[in-house]
Formats: sequence, structure tokens, C-alpha cells
Amino acid sequence: MPAAASAESLLVNRVQQEKTMDLPSRGMSMTEVEKKYGAPQHKLTPRGGDSAKHPVINRWDYSNFIVYFEKSHVIHAVLNTPAGNNTNPASAN
Repeated sequence: MPAAASAESLLVNRVQQEKTMDLPSRGMSMTEVEKKYGAPQHKLTPRGGDSAKHPVINRWDYSNFIVYFEKSHVIHAVLNTPAGNNTNPASAN
């Protein structure tokens, strides 16, 4: 199977798996996420915030998923899989 087709298949599987998992939903506050899922394993240093077009983005890592916040509300949650650079985003350039 060509590499592109294989990567596409992995992405489809990941999206299908995310749909069946109990992940934080868009709009939840940081307080609500911590109350429901507990404290994250890691809270990465906030990024952005230098202008209205670049709001503060926070990332919390849990054992099975990663949550992204704009200011203090969830904008996205994804499975923590080895299919990307989930462990050390600072090294990606």
C-alpha cells in the first residue's frame, strides 16, 4: 500500500476512534475539564497571546488524549497516539 494511502487509513481510524471516546467537548472550561478528567499529566507552557488574532493557546496532556484550549475553553481534543509529534512539540520545525 502506498505511504499516502496508509497515512490516510491511519487518520480515518483515528477519527473514528475519537468519535467513540469520552473526550472533552468544545467549549468546556479548564475547570470543567479538570473536574471531569482529573489533573493532566502535563500542562505545556501557554503560546500566543501577543494580539487579538493570536489568542493564548494552552495544551494539556492526559495519558490517552490531548486537550487544546483557547484562553480557558476547549477548542479541540485528540487522541494521544504515536502518529504524530505528540510527545515533544517544541522539537518540530
